[in-house]
Amino acid sequence: MKSIPVSTTVNGDAVDFVCAPGETLLDALRNRLSLTGAKEGCGTGDCGACSVTLNGRLVCSCLVLAAEAEGAEVGTVEGMADHDKLHVLQQSFLDHAALQCGICTPGILVASKALLEENPEPTDEEVRYWLAGNLCRCTGYDKIVRAVQDAAAKMRSA
Repeated sequence: MKSIPVSTTVNGDAVDFVCAPGETLLDALRNRLSLTGAKEGCGTGDCGACSVTLNGRLVCSCLVLAAEAEGAEVGTVEGMADHDKLHVLQQSFLDHAALQCGICTPGILVASKALLEENPEPTDEEVRYWLAGNLCRCTGYDKIVRAVQDAAAKMRSA
């Protein structure tokens, strides 16, 4: 099986790696680039734990081939914080205790960021609809929705 060289940008940094033709973006991020925030919850695109952005579009990285990242911009949860300063969404999730075990949290954070970039003033219903592809078995969703709304308000006032 021939290896495929990939040149891409991840969280603003140019990166190069070599992958197998059938390797997922999730596996490349975790195993080749040591970006372990995205998690494999289901491997079928049903849980959202592996959510990242690819050229600004929210995707399940378990369903995207790593080779498809060639020349693309990939955004992961690791790129949200500014060095040691958490992104407002990350801080809001902490403030509202909107996480427990942490498996779903990176994907929900990436999805929430994508939502707020597209719609800075979502209703609760719009937040719930947008995050419907992200499953959380620990918290329920009320605290998550409150955290997203709090972050949205802070981002609008900044």
